[in-house]
Amino acid sequence: MSTNHDVIVIGAGFGGMYALKKLRDQQGLNVRLFDKAGGVGGTWYWNRYPGALSDTETFVYCYSCDKELLHEWDFDTRYVTQPQILRYLEHVADRWNLRPDIQLNTGVVAAHFHENDNLWHVRTDTGELHTAKYIITAVGLLSATNLPDLKGIDTFRGVYIHTGAWPADLELAGKRVGVMGTGSTGVQVITAIAPQVDHLTVFQRSAQYTVPVGNGPLDDEYVAGVKENYEAIWEQVRNSVVAFGFVESTIPYESVSPAEAQAIFERAWEKGGGFRFMFETFADIATNEIANKAAQDFIKGKIAQIVQDPETARKLMPTDFYAKRPLCDSGYYATFNRDNVELLDIKENPIAEITPRGVRTADGMEHELDILIFATGFDAVDGNYKRFDLRGRNGLTMADYWKDGPSSYLGVAVANFPNMFMVLGPNGPFTNLPPSIETQVEWATDLIEHVEQTGFSAVEPTAEAEDEWTATCQEIASATLFPRAQSWIFGANIPGKKNTVYFYLAGLGAYRSVLAECQDAGYKGFQFS
Repeated sequence: MSTNHDVIVIGAGFGGMYALKKLRDQQGLNVRLFDKAGGVGGTWYWNRYPGALSDTETFVYCYSCDKELLHEWDFDTRYVTQPQILRYLEHVADRWNLRPDIQLNTGVVAAHFHENDNLWHVRTDTGELHTAKYIITAVGLLSATNLPDLKGIDTFRGVYIHTGAWPADLELAGKRVGVMGTGSTGVQVITAIAPQVDHLTVFQRSAQYTVPVGNGPLDDEYVAGVKENYEAIWEQVRNSVVAFGFVESTIPYESVSPAEAQAIFERAWEKGGGFRFMFETFADIATNEIANKAAQDFIKGKIAQIVQDPETARKLMPTDFYAKRPLCDSGYYATFNRDNVELLDIKENPIAEITPRGVRTADGMEHELDILIFATGFDAVDGNYKRFDLRGRNGLTMADYWKDGPSSYLGVAVANFPNMFMVLGPNGPFTNLPPSIETQVEWATDLIEHVEQTGFSAVEPTAEAEDEWTATCQEIASATLFPRAQSWIFGANIPGKKNTVYFYLAGLGAYRSVLAECQDAGYKGFQFS
C-alpha cells in the first residue's frame, strides 16, 4: 500500500524547504518532504565541526523571497556560523509552517519512474512506499561525504570521524589529533581546534591559497543600511557573477601599475573574503595567467611573512594556479607558528598505513594520535544521486547514465528522468548558493505549474538539449583557469571520478538570462507528453 502525493521533495535544506513552500502554498499541491536527518538544515544540520562558517557575508546568505523575514531577522556579525545558520533555517521552517509536511529521520533509498502510470515510486529506509507525479531532489551539492580508503583504518584504536558527521560529545582538549584535508573545511577546523588540543598533526596533500575572512561584529547603523537597501542589493546579486553581494571588478590586472596592483591586493587582504579577493580586485584573475600569477605571488608573500619556520612556510606554498574555490580563514597560516602544530606534506612523504596507534608515513615514522579527523570533503554535485537507487525511463539508473560524468539540462533536469527537477544539479551556476537555489526552485516550480495547467503528464529535456548545455558549460570553463587546477570543482578529489565540468561558470546573471530565454521560448529543449 502506497501513499500518493503530487510532489515528493528530498532534502530539508535551503532548496527543499523553499520548494515545499512554493509548491504547497502558491500552487496548492500535496507535497511531502523527506530527510534522513533528525532536523531541518541540510548541510548545516550535519556540518557541526568547530569553526564551521559560511564564507558568504551574512546579509546575502539567506532567503530573499520573504521580504518581511529579510527585515525582521537580526544579524550582528559579518559572516555567519553554523549554529546561527541552523537557527535561521529552523526559524524559517516554523515561520512558513513547513514542519507538518516534513518527515525527518527518513531517508529515501529508491525512487523509480514507472511509465505505466507516469508516477515516481519512492521507498524509504523506514519501509514506507510513496508515489508522486513530480520529484524534487534537493540532496545537496556538498553532502555525500568522502572518506579515503586507507590501509589499516579499521585497526585504529582511537576515534576517527568525518567533519560532515561530527559527534556532539567529541572531546578534543588534551588530545593528540590528526587532520587530513586542507580544503575549506580543513582550514576552518585546523584553525579552530589548534588552541584546544595537546598536539595537532596536519596531513596536507595540497597546499592552499587562502586569505583572511575578515569576520567581526557589525554595528546597528550598518545593519540598518543593509535593510534599507535590500531591494537594490538583491537586484545586484541576481544580475552579478558570483552573487556574493559585491560588485565584481571590471579592471584588468595589466591596466594598472605594479604598485597600484599591490595596493589593491593589500586592501582586499585587509578587508577579507575569498571571493572578494578573487573577483573584486581584478576582472581577470580567473582567466589571465599574468593576473593569476600576481595574485599567487601576493598570497605567497603573505605566507612567507606570517609563517616563522622556513621549512613549514615552504610546505605551505601552493604550486598550482590560484583557480580553486577561493578560500578564506580566521588565522590559518599563523596557526602553524604554534608549538603544538606540525605540518606533514603527504605528497612528499605519503601515508603508508593507519596503525592501531596512529598514522605511519612512508619514511617509517609513526605519528601517534587519539583522534583522526577526515576533512576530506565530498563526492560533490553528483555523489548523492549515485548513492540511492534512482531510476528513470526503462529502469535506467542514474549511476549508469552518469558513469562517464554527470550531465543535465540547465542544471535542473535530466533526459530520461521525467518530472524530476534538481536543485543544484550538475552544471548549475557556481555562486553563493541561496540566490541560485531560489532561482532554480522558482524556475522549476513555474515549469511544474505550466505542466499542470496544460494537462501534460510528463516533461523532460531532450538528449540534444542536454548535450548542448554540457558543451556550453565546457566551453565556458575552458576559457578560465579553473580546469587547470586539481579541484573538487571538476571531480579531482575522488579517486576514479571523471575529471569533467560540473558547473556553469558564467555567473548567476547570465544563468538567469538563459533560463528566461528557455521559458519565453515555450520551454525550448523540453519535450512534453
